[in-house]
Amino acid sequence: MSTTTLLALPAPPGAELVLHDVRLGHGDGAAVPGTVALRIAPGELLAVVGPSGCGKSTLLRTVAGLLPPLDGQVTQDGERIGQPAADRALVFQHDALLPWRTVRANVELPLAIRRVPRAERRRAAADWLDRVGLAGHADKLPHQLSGGQRQRVQLARALAGRPRAVLMDEPFGALDAHTRAEMQDLLVDILRDTGATVVFVTHDVDEAVHLGDRVLLLGSGQVLDVPHPRARDARHAPGTTELHRRILESL
Repeated sequence: MSTTTLLALPAPPGAELVLHDVRLGHGDGAAVPGTVALRIAPGELLAVVGPSGCGKSTLLRTVAGLLPPLDGQVTQDGERIGQPAADRALVFQHDALLPWRTVRANVELPLAIRRVPRAERRRAAADWLDRVGLAGHADKLPHQLSGGQRQRVQLARALAGRPRAVLMDEPFGALDAHTRAEMQDLLVDILRDTGATVVFVTHDVDEAVHLGDRVLLLGSGQVLDVPHPRARDARHAPGTTELHRRILESL
């Protein structure tokens, strides 16, 4: 593959993720009450909310292939998920950057693991750092960046590998309100071009209603459509305020 091919290729299609009557929990017997039956459409952004301890992070790790379900199965495009895969990327609340690697080297990491040639992954890293507004920070180490900047690096690293699904576990939860809003807008802009399916866990109702095409209320199992996804000027529209009220009631 040439040094320009990775950037020139069209975005891969988003993955279809299906939970077939899945019972969530850990092997030690700690189970989340109830089961989850849900289809997440290719390219959809599903926001997941629920009270503390309801299994939001467990759900994400199960879809990632890090944790087997206690019952039922999870599939991607009809194939059972049994282990992690390169086309499903995880983004955490804590940036999980490697502190001894530069910003550029952190973004290159998923490509280096796949043995993408060095020149090509350099090009891809430069492109993604530019897209997240960090073009001038490539040679810095993570400790030299702010929290918001580190999350931008983590987002660039996750997307540089061109995943078909992005699984996000409260990625902006530790940021201040202004930086959080900036990161939400950045995520919207970037995902518009990627085609990836996104499962976005959050405890913030405003964030769920703003970002999601649908919202899964994990405690009750309800799935609600968002009337105006990603439109900030619609936050006071009747449909949006009603959805906000229903989510708060479920919590």
